[in-house]
Amino acid sequence: MLEFSRLKVIWLWVITLVAAAAAIPSITATMGLALPAGIYAPKVNLGLDLAGGSHILLEADPSQVRQQRIEGMDESVRNKLKQANPDIRISDISNRDGALTFLVEDPSKVDAVREAILPLTNGAGLTGARDWTINVIDGNRFVLTPTPEGIDLAVAQAMETAVEVVRKRIDALGTREPTIIRSGPNRIVVQVPGLQDPQALKNLLGQTAKLEFKLVDTTALQSDIQRGQAPPGSEIVPYAAGKDGAPVGSIAVKRLGGIRGDQLTNAQVTNNQQTNEPQVAITFNTEGGARFAKLTTQNVNKPFAIILDGKVLSAPNINEPILGGSAVISGNFTTQAASNLAISLRSGALPVDLKVVEERTVGPDLGADSIRKGMIAMAVGTLALVAFILAVYGRFGMYACIALVFNVLMILGIMALIGTTLTLPGIAGFVLTIGAAVDANVLINERIREERHRGRRVFQAVEMGYKEASRAIFDANITNVIAAVSMAAFGTGPVRGFAIVLLIGIATSVFTAVTMTRMWVAQWLRKARPTEIAL
Repeated sequence: MLEFSRLKVIWLWVITLVAAAAAIPSITATMGLALPAGIYAPKVNLGLDLAGGSHILLEADPSQVRQQRIEGMDESVRNKLKQANPDIRISDISNRDGALTFLVEDPSKVDAVREAILPLTNGAGLTGARDWTINVIDGNRFVLTPTPEGIDLAVAQAMETAVEVVRKRIDALGTREPTIIRSGPNRIVVQVPGLQDPQALKNLLGQTAKLEFKLVDTTALQSDIQRGQAPPGSEIVPYAAGKDGAPVGSIAVKRLGGIRGDQLTNAQVTNNQQTNEPQVAITFNTEGGARFAKLTTQNVNKPFAIILDGKVLSAPNINEPILGGSAVISGNFTTQAASNLAISLRSGALPVDLKVVEERTVGPDLGADSIRKGMIAMAVGTLALVAFILAVYGRFGMYACIALVFNVLMILGIMALIGTTLTLPGIAGFVLTIGAAVDANVLINERIREERHRGRRVFQAVEMGYKEASRAIFDANITNVIAAVSMAAFGTGPVRGFAIVLLIGIATSVFTAVTMTRMWVAQWLRKARPTEIAL
């Protein structure tokens, strides 16, 4: 237990000093000092409660999810019945008033229609109910209505997807350790440390980024469009407002047969070579590229609309087939708007619109005050422990204090190296770790004292003290690790921040309080050869 080879001593010091040195940039940054340029300087990221930042509460409208499901079922039913053999003709289709209704022109095919569309419905999770009800009225009119269980399941799935899309968009901004959690059935809490102006974040998260390519209905009369009347099978879509904010009219587009932008693999900001205006270059995957090539090949010399979030960006003419699986979106963008659009398209479209219902900004002054008070608490606790341990255990207490200093530095260094975020509860974890780090030395020193009282010589007492106390130390810390891992895995925000600091602190405290102090004590015993120790 007290034998340390030269190689082992060097290895332990290297681990300790490297981890402790990684804490220097964070400490100097807190003191307002700057390190020379070009030096690798990892720093501990500060959470929203310490560095300040933006807090936004987003809310989704469940009625939108309901309408999306009805529109999706509308398209699925049309495609399913077109594929039937022989073809089944339906008419008088409506997806309004919370249900999908259509008329089967041949009443003798009602049973065939039911069998065809029944596979389009599924069970609503574990509720035992279906996600759609299918009713037939007047002998040949079908009414498909989404059930409450099906809507609840669809909302839950949409919110799970929305959380991931929001996370990808925020990560693309280069921020670290944002807090993104669901709050209730249809709300998302977003906290981004260090971001003092929430407007850019609101603009990014408020954009659904639902991209569509639809053919323009050239048969529609402009007078009808102005009155809000579209030909059968078409819909009216307004143009996006110009740079001056003024509306620029609407056009009619084919409701079905277009391409959605959910098959993009990349989106980057480029500049138009002729006008130098920013635009967004997009690239489709293999399937999306093939569909885009088919659409442009079959509709040469026809206009098609590029629609983003229900607004037409542009409606260029298809002069020739576009076969490369790529395209360019232009629409009088500013550089920031084009960048936000590219991020949104790369991250994927939100399955439902998110509305900002609450926002607030935490100023850096409040964070600085939290840091100051946290440091005061840590300093008071540390000084009290140092005074106690030195008074009770003497030289062995001095080793414990040195180990305590290295423990704090190693926690900061490891946090900086792995890029974790320190929150106010994390500072509480720091203070708790300081106390827990001394526990191991108390157990060891008390065990050595007991062995001396039993008559063992100094070397034997120290060796048995470390050996026997180590078992209790490891057992106690394993239970703490289990609790910390559970909090880190299932907790979010402040709870997770506390758990991460606690996990790192447990590992470093065991390393410094047991391994490093044992090495120092062993070196002193071999050099001084004492016959008595003050414990």
